[in-house]
Order: sequence, then structure tokens, then C-alpha cells
Amino acid sequence: MNIFDNPVNVLSVIDEPAAENNLDFSEPDHGGGNEFDALKDAKIMMIDDEPSTIEILQLFLEDSGYKHFIKTSDSAAAFGVVLKERPDVVLLDLMMPQVSGFEILIQLRADKLLKHIPVIVLTSSTDANTKLKALELGANDFLAKPVDASELALRLRNTLAAKAYQDRLAFYDPLTGLHNRRTFMDQVDWSLLNAKRASKSCAILQINIDRFKQVNDTLGPRVGDALLREVAKKLDLCIKGCEFLVGSNGEMSRVGVCRVGGDEFTVLLSEISREDDAAHVARRILSTMAQRFNPEGHESFISASVGIAVYPNDGDETNTLIKHANVAISHAKKRGGNTYEFYATNINKRSADRLNLANQLRKALDRDEMRLYYQPKIDIKTGQIIGAEALMRWLHPSRGLISPDIFIPMAEDMGMINALGDWALQIACNQSKVWQLAGLGDLRVAVNVSGQQFHHAKVVKSLERIIQSTGLDPRFLELELTESMIMENAAENIAALQSLKEMGFTLAIDDFGTGYSSLSYLTEFPVDVLKIDRSFVKDIPVRSNDMAIVTAIVAMARSLNLGIVAEGVETEEQLAFLVGLGCEYFQGYLFSKPVPAAEFIALLNAETFSPEFVMPNLSLA
Repeated sequence: MNIFDNPVNVLSVIDEPAAENNLDFSEPDHGGGNEFDALKDAKIMMIDDEPSTIEILQLFLEDSGYKHFIKTSDSAAAFGVVLKERPDVVLLDLMMPQVSGFEILIQLRADKLLKHIPVIVLTSSTDANTKLKALELGANDFLAKPVDASELALRLRNTLAAKAYQDRLAFYDPLTGLHNRRTFMDQVDWSLLNAKRASKSCAILQINIDRFKQVNDTLGPRVGDALLREVAKKLDLCIKGCEFLVGSNGEMSRVGVCRVGGDEFTVLLSEISREDDAAHVARRILSTMAQRFNPEGHESFISASVGIAVYPNDGDETNTLIKHANVAISHAKKRGGNTYEFYATNINKRSADRLNLANQLRKALDRDEMRLYYQPKIDIKTGQIIGAEALMRWLHPSRGLISPDIFIPMAEDMGMINALGDWALQIACNQSKVWQLAGLGDLRVAVNVSGQQFHHAKVVKSLERIIQSTGLDPRFLELELTESMIMENAAENIAALQSLKEMGFTLAIDDFGTGYSSLSYLTEFPVDVLKIDRSFVKDIPVRSNDMAIVTAIVAMARSLNLGIVAEGVETEEQLAFLVGLGCEYFQGYLFSKPVPAAEFIALLNAETFSPEFVMPNLSLA
């Protein structure tokens, strides 16, 4: 039994995965104990062709307080025993028949799971070359026979202590005290080896804290680190309560937590009887993460996403299982987080498709695959087109037009949104200038500005450069920013908006009503237009609550002398309601979907265009 826990670790060692993970060089016991006492629980393996020698060594070590021994006199079988038992240290005789100690040492150092196990060689040879050869092959220490009991105990203690200290540096996460990624990979390797040998199942659970970056960015890295430590402790308590899992041999399946980086944790279930065992653990984890956390005195409520991959159904080697668990967790996050997902082939296909599409998106601008479509903006009183909203489309060479709902979030994740945003501004300004030169009227083109783009330090310079290169009067460019975007760090954004306003741009708040605007801030924002989000328009006149919200938004805009645009108008009933409120402008499929620039000009030039033609049953007086 290995109980060399990290003194600050929240988790006992799991499933004896590797000798390097079993020991801990604990702090001195200031209560009067010896700082090396914990090392007495080491699992010691003795390999010697003389059983009597093994018995003597065991007596010596028992007198020194050691109590866990593995013994074999069969040198041919010794390597297999080491592989099965994974001892903390090996006492190895060199001169043995069949297989020598040198050969066993070579085998150990060549095996990735066993190469770090410390080996103390024992031999009656006094030849210096023998000692040198043993050390060259990787022996950690050397003892001559007959062995002195005190010297054996001292050398064993020092070997174990040195190894435990090295393991602390190499195999534990310094922030949480949990095992790290290197240890986790070894644990999975070892569990798969056992599972294959015994025809058993095991499972990997990947755990990510939902929206951890927001906590880190808002409260700072010190609070973020404190939160990770709290998460580690609560996960430990949660997982320890899951040790009821019983394997096929009737023994409990050991479980444990590792921190593999950032806000990523893992749980390895070394043996499960059925997939529902993994689901049960996942549900316990989600319940634990839903508890209140209090890092550095900051009350926080978080959630987690869990991805599960099971051997052998989801893969039969470590990298494959980890990859598939990551695919599953990505799917859980797409569902909004605070849930768990098992890996499934169809999920992997979707993930592979998304990765392939993301790789192609990186080349879309260079390949001239991006397009701007223009949705007309209509003056409700006159029925005339007074402007347009420019909307990005991706004309994929084989898939056709790809919705921005697909590629815009992808671009944000990939850090491409600034490049796409600059491209859209450039093309929209070019097109607007062409329309001005063609004498098509004072058409104002609206362009969406993403949160990343707005907070990017170069956005003002980009706009200055674009306006200068196109010669467009800034008043013909409307910048649409979402409500939630400008409300984040609202006080700082007021100054940024004021700078854009002074440059001559028209400013609009897009998707109004879906965020959390404060009226006091709204009166300070130098904006010109509010756009009512389509989610409030689509159920008019069915949903009275939506009608009340739209009524309030229109009234507020009028009282603040702001222009008001309703998005997503698709029916005459919706438009009639907006007319009655005194809403000024609308856009939506009732008049036109977004169209390429050439078709937009055709709409402008339509001879039959009039308010009565577009909305024949409505009184627009």
C-alpha cells in the first residue's frame, strides 16, 4: 500500500501507476516524529537467486520499520513481476543464473513505465569494473555483500528520499498539489496495460471550468489561482466519495484527480463495470462545481463541462482516449456547459469537420472567398431605402454560402475576427463611395464591429486609414456595436465611443434589449441609433411581453432623440404594430433578405417600388 501523499496534496496516490509517483519527501514532523518516517511505507522489491539472502534482507529492513515487500528468486520472471507490482525501489542481485542483474537493469531502463524506478544493486563481486558497469546501466546505488544492516537501511532511506524529492518536482502540480499531466499520461498508460491484460474497461473524464477566463480577467490571476486550489480540494472530496466503484474482480476501482493545465482537470477511473459508472462520477463532479466558492474572499459560482472517453469502445491507446475525451468536452461546452458528454463517432466527425472548416477559413480572405451582402434599411414613413446593413458571407468553393452564425464564432476563437472586421469595413466603405459617386443618394452603410475588434488598440487607426484610402465621408458609415459589448467596462468605452463620434461616424447599439444596459449609462453613450433585436419582433403580435418591450424601447429612443430600427421584420402584422408605435426604420425579409451589391442597386432602381407596393394593406400616414 502506497500512502506517500503530498503534504499539501488533496489526493492520495491512485492505482500505483508508477514508482515515480508513489513517494513524497514530506516536511519534517514537528510533532516529534522523524522526517523520513513516511518513507517506511515504500513498496520494496528484492530480486536474488538465494531465498535465504532475501529473508535476511527483509529482516534487516523490518527492524528499520519497512513493511511492504515483494520477493522473487526467479530472475527470468523478475521483469514481469516488476511490471505488475510497480515497486518504489528494487534491490537487485547482479550475479544470477538464467537472467543476470545486468540484463534486468537494461530491461528496466528501456521500459518507459519502469525506467525511473530506483535500483540498488547487491553483489559479492569486488571488481571495480562490475560496479562501474552497473552504474553505467542506470543503477542508483551499490552495496557489496555481505550487506551491513545499518548501511542498507541508510542507503535505502537516502535513495527513497532523493527519488521522492525529484518526483515532487517532476510529477506534481505546484499550484494545487495534484498530479500533473506527465503523471496523468503515465497513469493512463498503466491502466490501459492492465485493462488490456485483464479484458477490463476504464474511463477518462476531462473537466474544464466554464468561463474561468472571465474570473481570471475580472478578479485577477491571484484570485484565479485561489479558485483553482479550491476546485482541486472539492474535486478531491468529491472523487474520494466515488471509491465505491467495484471492478470485475470485486475490488474497488481507484480513482484520482490530476491538473493537466490551466483550468483543465482529469479523472482516471482505472476500472469500471459499465459506462454509467463514469456518468455517475460526472454527475457528482457537476454537483460539486455548482457549490459556492470563495477565493480570496470573492464569492463565486461556477460550473464545469465534462468529456468522457471509455476504453475499449472509444480507443485503445492513451492519445486516442484523451483526444476523444477532449472532443466530448467541446461538445458539452457547445451545449452551454454545466453538463457532461460521452464521446461518440458522430461527435468526432462534427469536430473533424469543424477543424477542417477552420483551416479553410484561415485561407478564405487570401482566396477571395469572403463576400459582403447588403440588407436594405427602409424608412417606414416613405417606404424608401435609406441605407443598408453590410453582412459578411463566406462563399465556400464546395459548400456554397456559409452562414456567419458558423464562421464568425470560429473566427473569434481563432483570433481572425480583427482581420475579417477590417476587411468588411474596407469593402463596405469602397462600396458606399461607389454608390455616392453614382448619385444613388445619401445611403448610409452599417457595419458590425465585434467586441475583439472594438477593444483592439488599432481599430481607430484602421478606420482612419480606410476613410482616407476610400475618400468616404465618415457620416455615411454607421458602426454597429452590441449592447453587451459597450456595457463591459462602460466608463472606459464612453471615451472610445466619443472618439469615434468626433471622427464623424454614426454609432448604433445593435441587438438592443438583449443585454443589460443601465439607463444612466445609455444617456451618456454618444450613440445615434438603437436597433431592436429580432428576438423581440419575431413573435409580434402573439407575445404580449415582447410587444411591451418593443413599445418601451421605442418610447425610450424617442425621448432620447435616438433613431430606432426594428430588425427581423417578416410580416405585415409586425410592421403595422411598429407603424403604430412611431418606429422610424425597419429591415427584414418582408422587404428583402441580404443581397449582393448588384441586386441591392436593382432594388434601388425598381420602378414599381413604393410604400403601397411593399406594404399594400398598411396605412403609413
